[in-house]
Amino acid sequence: MTAGMGSYDWRFDSGRICLDLVATSETAAGAEEPLAEAGRLGQWLVGAGLVPAGTPLPAVDGHWAARFAELRESVGQLVRAEIDGRRAESALERVNLFAAGPPPGVRAVRAPDGSLVRALSTAPECGALLAAVARDAVELLTDPVARARLRRCEGDNCRRVYLDTSRGRRRRWCSSEVCGNRERVARHRRRAAVARA
Repeated sequence: MTAGMGSYDWRFDSGRICLDLVATSETAAGAEEPLAEAGRLGQWLVGAGLVPAGTPLPAVDGHWAARFAELRESVGQLVRAEIDGRRAESALERVNLFAAGPPPGVRAVRAPDGSLVRALSTAPECGALLAAVARDAVELLTDPVARARLRRCEGDNCRRVYLDTSRGRRRRWCSSEVCGNRERVARHRRRAAVARA
């Protein structure tokens, strides 16, 4: 989260990087492409853990944002089709094309305090980062156990998809603090209105 953004922008609570990318479309309703705003894609890349904090990202531009939005659309179509038991062959083909590229190389380096931290082997490249997200989608959708845990948020006006890893598989919302809290507040208001009537 950065200053000026809503308290729940760029949430990373869906359980998978590919689903966190799909969730960035939620902030796009009625607004400009959120990934295209200055610095926002870079913030998402760092927040998602694709790029270590402090990595310079001078190449991130509108072209990168357009490509990530394209992957987001394809992954979203594919995931929702899988949940619904439908096929989305064109989305599957596009995700596979993105996944075919090599992911970014990583290495361990010493931090100033002497601990080992992760760094990229070379400057971040758009295609490599896209490949990492697309491969996450491929791994998710080809793992029968993980695929069976895909859920849609039950919150009003929320379209987020998440991986339900809760005990008993009873999670109803993408986030208990966001959609779950909204539902609890709405329930409380309904009870209070009935009590006043």
